[in-house]
Formats: sequence, structure tokens, C-alpha cells
Amino acid sequence: MNRRDRPPMKSVERVSSLLKQILGQPGFGEQITRHQAWLVWDQLVGEQIAARARPLKLRKGVLEVQVDHPVWMQQLQMLKPTILEKINAKIPNAGITDIYLRQTRNSQTHKPIKTQQTPEPPPWTKIELTDAEKEAIEEELSPVANADLKHEMRKLFTRQKQLDKERKN
Repeated sequence: MNRRDRPPMKSVERVSSLLKQILGQPGFGEQITRHQAWLVWDQLVGEQIAARARPLKLRKGVLEVQVDHPVWMQQLQMLKPTILEKINAKIPNAGITDIYLRQTRNSQTHKPIKTQQTPEPPPWTKIELTDAEKEAIEEELSPVANADLKHEMRKLFTRQKQLDKERKN
């Protein structure tokens, strides 16, 4: 949708309230669990394969992987059982039952994420939260069962509170 065609927002909403709406949708936690394969792909297959093959879609338990060269397609075809074992060991509730390999003609080679030296974080990220603020965050996160998701949301909510405190000063 083009920006001009969108109706204007009635009011600004906080990220936390938008996340609650999204996370409250039925089956959303299951979708997050299934799609964790994207997060762990580089670890599971190794840097060399990850540079040539990327998860593309997940449909009815079948993970579709795009591969940039026929030789790599053949290699991955032989490694499919091993990769499936690793995925199901790392993410047991993902329900991935098969891998479908698709060759892409004009795919750009992916370079796996490497740890790079990050710039100095902004000063507001060092603002300490009070115990009451930390407890409020934990209370908001109490309905979330997935530990990884809860951890990431905790970081997001903490950053939001720190930024709010910075803006008040």
C-alpha cells in the first residue's frame, strides 16, 4: 500500500501495546517456534553451506531452501537427513518434516553474519531502571511462554523504558 493511500493513524501507540496485540493472536507462538530455523540455520549447516543456501519458506512442515548452484543442490540433497536431524534436535517443536531444495538463478551469495566490532552504544542505553520498572516489565512478559522470545522482548521493553527516561530529562 502506498503511503498516500494509507489512512492516517488516529493516535501514536507504544511498541509494547502493538506487540501485545500481535502476540495475542491465536497460534502466533507456534509460528515463532517454527520459524526459528531462520535464526539457527547458519549454526546448523555451517558457514560454507550457509553462504550458498538460505531458508526461504516454511509451509506445512516443509522448509523450502534456496540454493545458488546445482553442485550445492546435490550436496544438500545428500545432507538433508542430517540437516533435518539437527533442526529437530535444536527446535523440537518446529514440526519441520522435510526440506525442499530450490535452485535460484539470480540469487546473490549470502555472507553469514559474523561478529563485527559494534560502535559505542548511545548514552541512554546505560540508564539504570528502578526495581519497580523492572517488575513492571516482568509482569508484562509473564504470559509469554517461549524463553527466547521472552528474553528478546525483555531487552526491547528495557530499551523502550530507558529511552522514555532519557526523553523526560
